[in-house]
Formats: sequence, structure tokens, C-alpha cells
Amino acid sequence: MYGIIDCDNCYVSCERVFRPDLKHKPVVVLSNNDGCVVARSNEAKKLGIKAGIPYYQLQEKFPRHQIAVFSSNYELYGEMTGRVVSLIRQEAPNYFRYSIDECFVNLKKMETADLKQWGEQLHRKVMRYVGMPISIGIAANKTLAKVASHFAKRYAGYRHCCFIDNEEKRVKALKLFPVEDVWGIGRRYAARLKAMGIQTAWDFACQKPEWVHYHFHNVVIFRTWRELNGEDCVPEEEMAKKKSICTSRSFNGMVSEFSDLRTHISNYAARCAEKLRQEGSVASAVSVFIRTNPFREDLPQYENFIEYPLYTATNSTITIVKACTEALEKIYRPGFQYKKAGVIVMQTSPEDAIQTTLFDMDADQFDKLKKLDRVLDKINKVNGTETVVLGSQQYALRSGKGKAEVFANVIKHEFRSPNPTTRWNDIIRLK
Repeated sequence: MYGIIDCDNCYVSCERVFRPDLKHKPVVVLSNNDGCVVARSNEAKKLGIKAGIPYYQLQEKFPRHQIAVFSSNYELYGEMTGRVVSLIRQEAPNYFRYSIDECFVNLKKMETADLKQWGEQLHRKVMRYVGMPISIGIAANKTLAKVASHFAKRYAGYRHCCFIDNEEKRVKALKLFPVEDVWGIGRRYAARLKAMGIQTAWDFACQKPEWVHYHFHNVVIFRTWRELNGEDCVPEEEMAKKKSICTSRSFNGMVSEFSDLRTHISNYAARCAEKLRQEGSVASAVSVFIRTNPFREDLPQYENFIEYPLYTATNSTITIVKACTEALEKIYRPGFQYKKAGVIVMQTSPEDAIQTTLFDMDADQFDKLKKLDRVLDKINKVNGTETVVLGSQQYALRSGKGKAEVFANVIKHEFRSPNPTTRWNDIIRLK
């Protein structure tokens, strides 16, 4: 048996932990630069607020409703979901984190237990310890567990835990489950299936294997079909580790100066290095991309992407930032107004498998970088992210420009909430 534990309306729930006055009220969380809605409370969904709606349209389309608006605060969300995972670790024999708000658990060693009761108790524990609502789906494989979590989240009668433990429940669940919501079937494949008259997961599961092979020459689709029919064939090791990590942003304005673009790239590279260390991985290559705004047809257009190998796999902030800066120098072209840039660290592997090369640094230098990163992470964990950064990560003041103008292209977050669990300056004060 497998379970998937999903934080309900994750970003909204994180904000509500410290704002209990917003319970049962419409709440939305915006994307980077406060561009559009990326998370909604159930109350906001009932009002008809769609995911992706631009922020400026909220007041135009919902003028009579008091909607609480928050900027994305990934530092807070990562810390709060980390607390949820720490509780899952205590209760589940084997787990692996799938995303910021989802965690799979292997329950094979607990099959003699009352798994439905176990799920309900876990929900109550997380609510009591963290204040975050979660939903649990349990089934014979991961795809069916995802189906079960869908029902646990939407129907109060399940008491936050849905357990598909027999054939009758499997058939009933698949008949009610839209094919476009099946894990492993993307939008493009869902459109093809619907054009063939397949509306539900049950319709798809009833097809013969020869039919699936004929219409979809895709291993993932066939594996999804097998799982809907009760087989367990999605390997855990394929999901437990990320094969690449990307950090990218659209700028609040336009960026033309190389120094400004280099600062953004340095910040993205440092964030990727930090994520690598958090999951105990190293990367063997980095890539950098930059692009102008394709919607500004009145401006000259340019975009480029470059992959840059690392002699030795690493998660060192200094090494990765340096490599990304060198990569940027190769693709930057003056005279363009850039709108987006990003960094991807690739070819990841476990940290304990690092093998140095003839051309790399000596052992003493390697150890110094590891110690430096350890201290950097500890200071930033205690005092808040980016308390200590590299010089290349700082936005420098240029002559003739005020501070507000220089920071115009940094991420916009007018409605950002405090970080009471990670920053001393934001610690809650009781009156």
C-alpha cells in the first residue's frame, strides 16, 4: 500500500496559520512580481476566482468582496511544509517528498494496521502541531493513491483520508474521476483521449493494452494505464530525487545592463546550490538562459541558452555562481531589454559519490568550500534567507540613480507576509 499526503491549498494554509482571522474568508496568493493568482482558498474558488487571473483584474471582477491578498513567500512555505514532513517522518516507515506540498509514503510494513484510522490520526496530529490541513489518499499504488487524495480533499465524509482498499472502491472511484486529472496524463494527452470519447479514468482503464500501445507510444502513459488497473509499477527511486533544479524569474521591469543581469543570475545560482545541499545532491553541469519580452514586438528580440559543464560535481555556492557568471558572459548581448532569466543545475547525483578530477582544486580548497557553505546555510537558517550572500548577489547603487530605481527590477512583493519562524525580526509579539 502507498499513501500520498497533500497539504490542502498549501500556500493559503501557510498564510492562515498566522492569520486565523482569515479562516472561512476568500484568500489568494500571487505569483512572483505579484503578477497573477497561483493559489486560492476554497472560498475564493467558490467566488469564481480562476487560477492565473492577473492581480489587477481582481478588483475589477470582484469589487464587492473583501479578498485577502498575499505575495508569494517561499521562505515561509518551505519552512512550514518542512514541519509537516517532519511529522510524516515520525509516523510513516518510509517516505519521499514529491513536491513542496506532497509527500508519498510506503505503507507496506503497516498493512496489518488500520490505515484509514492511521490517516485520520495523522491529519489531527498535523493540525494540532502545525495548524496545516492535509488530505491523505491510500491505495495499492501511487496513481490510485493520487485518485484517493482527490476524494479525501473534496468530500468531508472521508474525514481527510480516503482508502481505496478493494476492487469495488477502485471501480467506483475511477468512474467518477475525470481523465484529465489522472496523474501522468498531461493536457495534450487528455485532449486526445477526450476526442476518442474517453471521459473518465475508468474509460481509459477499460481499454486493451494493445489499444494503448497503438495510440500512445509512451512509456509513462502505458504505466499509468497499468496502475489504474491495480498494478504497482512506478519506481520510488525515479521520484525521490530531482534530476535537475531550476530557478528563474520574470523581472518586474526590463534589464539591459550586464551587471544587473549578472546579479540576478548570481542569486538564482546561489538558490540552486542551496537546494542541492538541502537534498544532499551535487550537479555536474549548469545552464543559463536569458530572453527578451516576446510580447513587446516594438523591441528587438533575443534569447539564448548555454550549458556549462563542471569539472567536478558540486553544490558549492561559490563554484556554481562562478560557472553561471562565466556562462552568462558568453550569451549576453548588449542593446536588448531582457525580461526573464534563469539557472538550471543538471546531471545531479548523491553528494557522497563525488569524484574529483585532475584539473580540479586540491582537497584543502574543496574542504574549505564545504565548511564555508555549512556556515552560510546555518547563519541564513537562523537569521533568515540571504542574511549572508556573495558580493555578486548584491544590487549595487549606480551614480545618478536612487535606491528605489536600482531595486525596481528586484522581485516585487507588496503583500508579502512576515516570516515568524525563520527571521528574528519577524518573531510574533504578544500584546
